[in-house]
Amino acid sequence: MEPHRIVLLVAALSLPLSAPVVAQGPAAPRGGASGTARALAPYDVTGYWVSEVTEKWRFRMLVPDKGDYVMVPLNPEGRKVANAWDPARDQASGEACRSYGAAALLQVPGRLHISWQDDSTLRMDTDSGTQPRLLRLGGPPSPNEAPSWQGLSVATWGGSEPRDRRDGFGGPVQDPTGRLVVAPQQQKEADYLKVVTSRMRPGYLQKNGVPYSGDALVEEYFDTFSDPYSHNTWLVVTTVVTDPRYLIEPLIMHAHFKKTPDASGWDPTPCRANEAR
Repeated sequence: MEPHRIVLLVAALSLPLSAPVVAQGPAAPRGGASGTARALAPYDVTGYWVSEVTEKWRFRMLVPDKGDYVMVPLNPEGRKVANAWDPARDQASGEACRSYGAAALLQVPGRLHISWQDDSTLRMDTDSGTQPRLLRLGGPPSPNEAPSWQGLSVATWGGSEPRDRRDGFGGPVQDPTGRLVVAPQQQKEADYLKVVTSRMRPGYLQKNGVPYSGDALVEEYFDTFSDPYSHNTWLVVTTVVTDPRYLIEPLIMHAHFKKTPDASGWDPTPCRANEAR
């Protein structure tokens, strides 16, 4: 099993649900021209979502104190940069969006709106920082595009590893003799959306100036789960940040979002260097 799948299982178990979480199965193709990424999408990630902060509360809901980076595997150079954080300077110099870049954007509490911009591009808007991202499923972007806060994101539908109703572990069943055995695992096609983002402007992994560099690479895995009792639909995003300049090992984060029926509560706010949202 890939490492991110184990993290997804832990993430799902941490959700405040009263019943087992069930992975959504592939849906029939919807809309768009035949054969396009939109038509071939195995399930629907579009709509409005609100973040549910279930871990790292003080790092996400508040601005941590300067020098508080215990959860991030910084190397000495990274710690030096974090210790020099000055939010007033960032705000004055037009760098207030440093903590809203692609590497940390989904850690910022708020709401998402995911939609299809065209048949090969998903658009993800956030009300915190009003930072739109484009997730391209139609091949790699132009190599001439300049670095930006949201970078260049190439998306693919991934999966096909064995899994049962939750995350790849066969459940106990009785064989013909009455003994309990592990059920054979089922193959499931394309059960998550993988996004790889590069060419980002240097930014912050936390609001208190914990840095990532322009050499950082971000891998994200978007997966959906549904609660059969409350009928809530959840989006779990696992993020893996690799940065040879500031990190001694990859940083793994995940965030949970609950689907909402409409745009109620959508509240766009600009980037703020010294506020959590």
